[in-house]
Amino acid sequence: MNWYALYVETGKEEAVQKFLRLSFNEQMLYSLVPQRKIPEKKSGRIYHVYKKLFPGYVLIRTNMNPDFYYRLRDVPHLLWLVNTGPHYSQNRGLYFSPIAEAEITPILDLLNEENTVHYSQVFLGLDSKATIISGPLRGKEGIIKKLDKRKNRAKILLHFLEKEVLMDVGIEILNPMEHRVEIAASKTVTFNAPEAVQLYTASSDQLEAAALGPLSRFRYGQ
Repeated sequence: MNWYALYVETGKEEAVQKFLRLSFNEQMLYSLVPQRKIPEKKSGRIYHVYKKLFPGYVLIRTNMNPDFYYRLRDVPHLLWLVNTGPHYSQNRGLYFSPIAEAEITPILDLLNEENTVHYSQVFLGLDSKATIISGPLRGKEGIIKKLDKRKNRAKILLHFLEKEVLMDVGIEILNPMEHRVEIAASKTVTFNAPEAVQLYTASSDQLEAAALGPLSRFRYGQ
């Protein structure tokens, strides 16, 4: 089975997904509407809201063929099946192409069981350094382009339908003046937390030695 993108009326993503789930069993067609959880400040209060990762799109995994293609055309609020490649059925005159594996895999890796990009925990460490402690961004520091401490957000770069897409995802800043980080095998280490940070990834041994080897670096506000 391959992944495909359905372009639908904006705001009707859940309605399309509900129709698909009622019309097809999951063995035939699996659908998802990926979301991201981000903090928003309104009237002095912080709210945790959910937004679409790709507004206007429903992702499906199925064995596509011309007959199935025509069945999908009857789905309410569906505008078209996105085509980005040369897949062509000469006898029906249809175009349909799957989402590239190099695009869909990083997207799926970010999602939890609720198909949501949840918060990642970021620890502010020595010398304006930060470490992704846990969450969907751990081990994926290469897609992070900017960290915003004030808004508790990270700007990440994804590739979707042969385009680069920049978006904000939520992060949780662990930033007391002294914060004890729980390390594997009950190891702990104490860091100070300065205001501006750079982004690092590190093993538990590196953390314990407080000598963090840089994988990728960022400063807030860049």
